[in-house]
Amino acid sequence: MSLEVVEMMIDNESMFNDTFLNNVSTSSLQDPPASLIGFILKTCAVILIIFTAIFGNILIILSVYRHHKLRITTNYFIVSLACADILVALFAMSFNATNTLYGRWVFNQGVCDFWNSCDVLFSTASIMHLCCISVDRYYAIVKPFEYPNKITSKSVACMLATVWLVSGLLSFIPIFSGWYTTNEHLLKRSINPDVCEFVVNKPYAVVSSCISFWVPCIIMISAYIRIYFEATKQEKMICKSSNIIPQYPRNSTDTTAQMVVHTNHHRNSHVEDDHNTPTKRNIVKMKREHKAAKTLGIIMGAFILCWLPFFIWYLTVSLCDSCHTPEIVVDILFWIGYFNSSLNPVIYAYFNTDFREAMKGTIMSYFCCCVASCRCNGCKKHYNQNNNIHFNCTYRSTQDIGLVENKCSRGNI
Repeated sequence: MSLEVVEMMIDNESMFNDTFLNNVSTSSLQDPPASLIGFILKTCAVILIIFTAIFGNILIILSVYRHHKLRITTNYFIVSLACADILVALFAMSFNATNTLYGRWVFNQGVCDFWNSCDVLFSTASIMHLCCISVDRYYAIVKPFEYPNKITSKSVACMLATVWLVSGLLSFIPIFSGWYTTNEHLLKRSINPDVCEFVVNKPYAVVSSCISFWVPCIIMISAYIRIYFEATKQEKMICKSSNIIPQYPRNSTDTTAQMVVHTNHHRNSHVEDDHNTPTKRNIVKMKREHKAAKTLGIIMGAFILCWLPFFIWYLTVSLCDSCHTPEIVVDILFWIGYFNSSLNPVIYAYFNTDFREAMKGTIMSYFCCCVASCRCNGCKKHYNQNNNIHFNCTYRSTQDIGLVENKCSRGNI
């Protein structure tokens, strides 16, 4: 009896080896070139997105830290958004990249829950930050006289705390408690430990998608529509007022009111130039508002293009039991959404002059000087000039645009 068992085992092993060798030989003739090229392309795309998200957002934070004029209330949203996008890259994109490139889950189920929680937490926080920025721009452009009373340091801190608290309550508690999924999926996880799938039940799908995307999206669209109509109305006012602005010689003083920024605790009053008429100040303000409206439109468009396909799929698959999606499509939808975290610093830096100049100075100071050390004299000169500046600054009230912008003339001390 034992001899027969041994013979059956030998026969089965030989059959398995023949089948394995045939599969290997067939795949070696067909699959490796295509699979290798696909693997290289996926790896390059994933690394590029992760690197761009981390590097770009760190550059935003360093720029605000190094340049005092960027430390204003509105930029608190930008810094917090940059932190959320960095965490998306570190804890969401990295685990997803591992799962995508290896084709299976190489960690335990506890790490799987941690990844899913971080994915929901930081992605939701990133989207809700964009919503807060749209609200800030709405008050700055549509209701400028209410802006200083509505958007204060305390209100901004409360908004940011709410964003992170809601995102945390939506992610870690329901996922680690098992409330987010079905009993069938929990059983499947115990049988297949090398699989990490985010399968949710219908109540969680509706609640999480509304909080993470649909409600912020509606708020952003509504805010931009109001901003657009206000900008259109102000543009007509500019056209009517442009013919009555007095013209002055080029060498005359036609700039806005100048003030010297002191380091003491009280704010000195500023004296307005006689040639600076209210009509001209209003036109300058309206032009700045139009630029802010265009920037917000680009941000909102990028946000919708990146996240709308994912959340349509997420809600449809969660509510439709018979709907199935190819794995490659799911990966593409995830990474298109992640790509928004890489776009945010590019958009804000490109369309904001202060950020663009600050980021250039930060790159010159940290990277050029670190690589070239003592031999980088030009970089050191640039760094010293940035740290020895006499500011003769133009002050623009937060009632104008919701930001404190400084146009500064530089002179070495």
